[in-house]
Parts: sequence; C-alpha cells; structure tokens
Amino acid sequence: EIWQHTGRMPLTIEEPVQLGDLGINIAKIKSQDIQRSFERLKAKGVTICTDINEELDGSKGFYIKDPWDNILQIKEFDSWLKKSKFDVGGICGATLGVSDIEQSRKLYSDILGYDQVVYDQTGTFEDLKGLNNGEGKFRRILLTHKKDRTGGFYPLLGDGQIELIQTLDRTPKKLFEGRFWGDVGFIHLCFDIRNMKALVEECKEKNYPFQVLSSEHFDMGDANGHWGYIEDNDGTLVEFVETHKVPLIKKINWSIKLKNRDPHKPLPGFILKAMAITKRVKFD
Repeated sequence: EIWQHTGRMPLTIEEPVQLGDLGINIAKIKSQDIQRSFERLKAKGVTICTDINEELDGSKGFYIKDPWDNILQIKEFDSWLKKSKFDVGGICGATLGVSDIEQSRKLYSDILGYDQVVYDQTGTFEDLKGLNNGEGKFRRILLTHKKDRTGGFYPLLGDGQIELIQTLDRTPKKLFEGRFWGDVGFIHLCFDIRNMKALVEECKEKNYPFQVLSSEHFDMGDANGHWGYIEDNDGTLVEFVETHKVPLIKKINWSIKLKNRDPHKPLPGFILKAMAITKRVKFD
C-alpha cells in the first residue's frame, strides 16, 4: 500500500532507494499487452526506467517510477478475472529487499504459502540496469504458490508472486529507518485472509508474533473486519485483513457480508465483475 499523511508532511528517504535495500522495493503490475503498456505510458510522460526486457521467468517487463520515486514493474501476466480493452490490471506481486533470503523464506514460503520457486539466480542482471544500484550483484528468487488460492476475492485478485532480492556487494539500509509508517514509500504488504485466530497462533508458534491486532469487529468506514500486522526478518510490515463486510454500491447501501460464508468459495461472478468495474472507474 501507499498512503498520504494528512496531519503532517510525509518524509521522503534522505538518500535514493538502492535496489536491495531492506523493505518493499517494487510493486508488480500485470499487463496483458506489454508493448502497448510501454508505448502508452511513455506517451503520457511517465518516467520510464528501463526498456522492455525478458525477465528471468521468460515473461517480458519494464520498470517505471512515479512522481515520488516509487518503482513499479509492468509485467506480462496470465492471471485475469476477465481481459478488457485496457492494457494493465492490478497488483500481481512485489519485490522485497532482504538481508538473508533463506531466513526470509521461513515467512514467505512456510506461512504465506509462496512455496514454489520460479527461479533462484545469483549474478548481475540486464533487466535491472536503469534502476538505482541495478548493476550490482544480487541473489534473486521468485516465489509463487503451488496450490491455487481460495476465498471470496481470489478470482478478482488472481495469482501472486513475491520476489526476494539480496544485495551481495553492499550493505543495505532499512527503507523506513528514521521515518514513520506512512511516510513516502511502500508501507506494507497486505493480504486478504480468513480465520485470523488460527493465523495469530501459527505466526506466534513460528516466531513471527503479531505486533498489532485490532478488535475482532473493527469498523473501517463503510467496511468492517479484523486486521493485524507482523514483521518479516528485516522489519518489513505485513498486514492481514479478514474482511467481514465490504461496500459495493454505497448509494443503495449494497454491501457484501463475508463473515459467515464458506471461506474457500469465491463470490458469485456477477459480484466480482461489479467490483472489477467499480475499481476500473475509480482508478482509470
């Protein structure tokens, strides 16, 4: 997530983010037509960091930068609820800088279920050149999940990937060192989950205790749910949200109630399509 403080001036990082610094380095955005995405964004004056390159998993992608220096990877991806005329979709993953990939995998593979290795390579990489410290030496591992995800929102959210990147020729810094949560940058990863109580116990048993945990029925404006945070081995925040109610059409007070639904059953197709349309109208 990215946020904007409304009660104070958000602080930027003093030194530019270097690839491999500890925290969320990059958000991955899926594209169904990578050439069209590249040409459209370039024509709109978006800061393009790299040309289109072949990624280590065989897909094609490129990197851009937003006005606050957040890096986004636009990447070919094949998990969609329904393809449309618009070339890009939503988030399909993130790249995280870590200090020790093997230690970090205890969380991302064992607890979060990103247990399938797409690639695990060490060296210098052509697709990263153009990013700060992109010519350095890294170990990179791309993780996805062997089992299909389940749950009400799965068809809409689709499959996901987490890339862990470890810099091998410099000492990385923590991206939020000396700053507050909510300052400029990617503040946390967020996952839609069910059965918060069981997850709290599992994380505690595996030495990733919750740092913050809301009440069981926490009102978030028009939505309602149960949420909490843990930290990975390098202090990067991971948020879990068990959604109980989410508004769909506010004008007619139409909300989706999830608490008593089968946690493995997707929402009906017409509701998911309505959510997809609402999202597209909001962000286009």
